[in-house]
Amino acid sequence: MAMIPINKDDELDFRFTCHSIHHINSKGLWVGDDPFMYSVPILLFQLSLVSIITRCIYILFKPLGQPFIISQILGGVLLGPSMLGHNSTFTTKFFPARSRVVLETLSVFGFMFIIFLIGVKTDPTIILKSGKRAFTIGILGFFVPYVLSASVALLLNGVLSLDEDMFSFLPMVVSIHSMTPFPVIAYFLADLEILNSEIGRLASSSSIISDLCFWLYMTLSYTVHIATEKSLSTSIESLLCTAIFILLVSFGIHSAALWVIQRTPEGKPVKERYFFSVLIALLGCGLIGQVIGLNAFIIPFIVGLVIPDGPPLGAALVEKLDCFVSVILMPVFFVICGLKTDVFAIQKLKNVVVILSIAVVALFGKILGTVIPPLICRMPLRDALSLGLIMSSKGLVELALLSSLNTVNVVSDECFTIVIISVVVVTVVVSPLVKALYDPSKRYLAYKRRTIRHLHGSEEFRILACVHTQEQVPAIITLLEASNPTKEHPIHLFVLHLVKLSARASSLLIAYLPREKPSHQLCQSERIFNVFTKFEQENQSHLTLHCYKGISPYETMHNDVCSLALEQRTTFIIVPYKNVNRHLNKNVLDKAPCSVGVLIESRNQESVPYIVGQSSWFRVAVLFFGGADDREALAYAKRMLENPTVNVTLFLYTFSSEVLEGSARRKLLDAEILIEFRRDATDSERVSCQEQTVIDVAGLKAAIRSLENAFDLVLVGKHHAESQLNCELRKWNDQGELGAIGEMLAASDFNGGPSVLVIQQQTRVWGLRDPDESLRLRRINL
Repeated sequence: MAMIPINKDDELDFRFTCHSIHHINSKGLWVGDDPFMYSVPILLFQLSLVSIITRCIYILFKPLGQPFIISQILGGVLLGPSMLGHNSTFTTKFFPARSRVVLETLSVFGFMFIIFLIGVKTDPTIILKSGKRAFTIGILGFFVPYVLSASVALLLNGVLSLDEDMFSFLPMVVSIHSMTPFPVIAYFLADLEILNSEIGRLASSSSIISDLCFWLYMTLSYTVHIATEKSLSTSIESLLCTAIFILLVSFGIHSAALWVIQRTPEGKPVKERYFFSVLIALLGCGLIGQVIGLNAFIIPFIVGLVIPDGPPLGAALVEKLDCFVSVILMPVFFVICGLKTDVFAIQKLKNVVVILSIAVVALFGKILGTVIPPLICRMPLRDALSLGLIMSSKGLVELALLSSLNTVNVVSDECFTIVIISVVVVTVVVSPLVKALYDPSKRYLAYKRRTIRHLHGSEEFRILACVHTQEQVPAIITLLEASNPTKEHPIHLFVLHLVKLSARASSLLIAYLPREKPSHQLCQSERIFNVFTKFEQENQSHLTLHCYKGISPYETMHNDVCSLALEQRTTFIIVPYKNVNRHLNKNVLDKAPCSVGVLIESRNQESVPYIVGQSSWFRVAVLFFGGADDREALAYAKRMLENPTVNVTLFLYTFSSEVLEGSARRKLLDAEILIEFRRDATDSERVSCQEQTVIDVAGLKAAIRSLENAFDLVLVGKHHAESQLNCELRKWNDQGELGAIGEMLAASDFNGGPSVLVIQQQTRVWGLRDPDESLRLRRINL
């Protein structure tokens, strides 16, 4: 028999329950065993029940804009004494006291791994990269709500005459509602898919500063408490012991992690023995931390923090652990918090009033402290308010502090329940408000036309070229060479290497700085940028290069592209076409602040010269059906004509059926650019124009197929003039981001040599509803 302590109503170590130590595995119903009397079956049942209930609640609350943490807490509340657990039969059968010890131990163990993975994903150098604005927001975001809520706590205590236990707990309530933990903000931003937006990056940096302020304050408070309760020497010894241990962990494990990274070639998996060693180090450090009195949550975070984020080691750890931890262990932790929440334990209304008043004042102070600095920096009010709400969100760190205090009876069940309710209410309110207030794509709305068609004379052609892999570089270099960078028509090139966020808690968009000392082991980004640097050197005084690297979730990677294009005032964005990139390309096309070209690489790489040279002709075909996008493609071809090695052939397709009603203005604008192009054609032998009449889709496919081996590059617009044939084309294939003709050229049965550039003219301009209207006004004004 074993005797297990039960903590209830502060009766620690005085009440016990007995159960058989051999009741681990059930032999089954056939021999008369009740599976729920055995540890393994009931644990499996509890884990299954928790997973199903939290997932169902999440499905119900997702349309309301609520994060996953709310469903996990509510799942625990549903199973706990506030609802189903209020029935003693349900609790005794499915959540008996003997199983709660196992479940709570599992939740603490799981939280250690949760915090460890957050540490692995965190880049500590972000503190050094944070600007003055992030430092100011982080500091004010902690101290303003703390001062205001602490003042309210003192005032309420004087008015309501709170009991001693409640008053002693108020400093922790004030701290919990004033803190802004980085792990909570990182999860919240990822859940809202704004991790790599402008507000997301600012919130990440500011939360680290605010988190640092909180832990410095807690360290100081703990030191003073030990000095008061014990002695000053004990306090100093405890502090020194903790500092020495943290330094040893930091330098020892960090050095070992760097040693592992140096011995793992790029692109190769981390050896199993290294992975095993990290886990042993984590468990060992956690044990030593417990021995010297450190919280089980602090050391795992530090161990994770000193391991470099990203591949190879950080990515390997996240890849192997993340699924199990986030799907199995994390829900258990949140559900345990819910199981401890008992609304029937609330007996005093004044305690509810005090704690909720502190929560409201802290929320107001948090918003005030984080909104004022951005407003001074001229950030729009909606964005500043969104930042304040994001910094006010609550999550797993606050719940972990509360749970640990409740376990050691520092906080009563009544106060614990009230604070949990306040945390849930704040998170429930904040999440939908942020979604309603903040739309990252709104900032991409340009106030000026940025298209190739609108470039004037010797105006600089600003291009943003996006690259995923080194294999995509040759096709982009070829296109840039054909674009004819000259002294009279210079090109300002921005190269953005897009990397999927892996094993990081925060996104990154930084300018590339070459190493001070050359290295033989170059990463993929360096190899890509070196090729473009060589291209810049070959076009000195004609081309200016700036390289950037963006690390972000794939779902929001377009924010990096669009924000960089907006900041650098680019005219044209080049994005490579791959099936796996279609979601990204579609978002860029929908939200870009300038014109966009989707580059489909030639399937026959040998047919395309790496650099357009003097000894060979670069043959360009333009497919013109009419419309703003086709005019943009033709404007690009006109620029290429300035390169003496480029030949351009215009294929002007006319339809046997009339163009649909309402396109008279478009016809006028099409005629204008065609007249300009034909005038150039009469003055140059490198220009030709062919008109073809198309009857149906089959005839169009046959006409396009004739281009397979005759050209090096095909330019075509995404959208075209409305006609009966276009309506048929959309029915045939208009599901992709390339438009009907673009999808036809990208199809696997188009096996010829040319690369294809599908172009969309800028669509997001303030006050612009129709690109043709803008162009018509431009012509009239000129």
